[in-house]
Amino acid sequence: MTEYNIIRLGQHGDGIAQGPIFAPITLPGEVVTGTLDGQNLKDVRIVTPSSDRVAPPCRHFKSCGGCSLQHAADDFVADWKVSVVRAALDAHDIETKFRPIQTSPAQSRRRATFAAKRTKKGAMAGFYSRGSDTVIEIPDCQLVHPDLMVGLDISKELALVGTSRKAALAVTVTLTSNGLDVAVAQGKPLDGPLRQVLAELCDRLKLARLSWEGEIIGTRLPPLQRFGKADVAPPPGAFLQATKHGEAALLAAVKEAVGDAAHVADLFAGCGTFALPLSQSARVLAVEGDAAMTNALDQGWRKTKGLKPLKAEARDLYRRPILPDEMRNLDAVVLDPPRAGAERQVAEICTSHVPRVAYVSCNPVSFARDAQMLVQAGYNLDWVQVVDQFRWAAHVELAACFSISGERPPELKLTAF
Repeated sequence: MTEYNIIRLGQHGDGIAQGPIFAPITLPGEVVTGTLDGQNLKDVRIVTPSSDRVAPPCRHFKSCGGCSLQHAADDFVADWKVSVVRAALDAHDIETKFRPIQTSPAQSRRRATFAAKRTKKGAMAGFYSRGSDTVIEIPDCQLVHPDLMVGLDISKELALVGTSRKAALAVTVTLTSNGLDVAVAQGKPLDGPLRQVLAELCDRLKLARLSWEGEIIGTRLPPLQRFGKADVAPPPGAFLQATKHGEAALLAAVKEAVGDAAHVADLFAGCGTFALPLSQSARVLAVEGDAAMTNALDQGWRKTKGLKPLKAEARDLYRRPILPDEMRNLDAVVLDPPRAGAERQVAEICTSHVPRVAYVSCNPVSFARDAQMLVQAGYNLDWVQVVDQFRWAAHVELAACFSISGERPPELKLTAF
């Protein structure tokens, strides 16, 4: 049988041999065999294991598709995730200081999307098997927060009333200060009888909120998240950092990058993860494309005493980026864009010469592209902080600090605010 030498890890955490040939659950330096199917190696067998290979901490790992790197030592994963960011920057000839990676602990994910389906004997819920649409039950999951595990039983009950045996619900369960916030997708169309049954389930299961395909069915208590001093009730399905640890690490990096800035813009602000804590010491312009999230942010600010002025604006920054003349009063900008990055917005920042930029990214490739634009405009990439809040997954997040010295162009100098 042909043997394959694993050279490196790919962007999804699969081992890659010459070809390229992709071999799941393998590590660089390993010699493996398997059945070649196109570019994918199936039924992989480890002939020579890596010294970085460890026993997976979760008994579901071999069958569950929720994690991809439990077979690798923590130090290896940490070094690899930093190397992914470093390689992205190297491609643009950018050098910087890397701070030690911050890794969220096991069983700390505060949001998960469970697959739930009906069976002959009732219902089942869990994650999809690796590379298939088979649902795997995960009673001993080491990824999600223990308080979130009750979401599996909730998902089963929802499947019994909300889907057929031919389909599976996508049940997103989020921890809040008032209980679980549950958002369901891919279910039966809402009608009167289903709506009534779901409302009764929301009450009986003591959920903070239940929504179905974006429509709120019932709210027992506001599904609050705490951002700084403010409590915010995000709309169903709104963006939220995966772990409290990861959020705290990113926020600490953003605060340091912003420094003592008195007037800050938080662009792609979501529900206020950064804008609301920053408003404790700075005036903030918070811009987000989703009007429902913008409204949640604004309501959180209005209900919290002791915060500085904050303006929340709903605006599509891909179509209408903030322009240089709108940034003339800013001391710093915070960016936290989706995976596509913020190319058009960064171009305007480059022209504005805002003194400091804190950039939070979930995609090292688009981040490096945007970083090159800033560096070419005279900014210095002072440091990068990699944050691993998607433990045992290939996903990489980071925060970075950019600064620029010298005076702004005369037409962009500060005016009274």
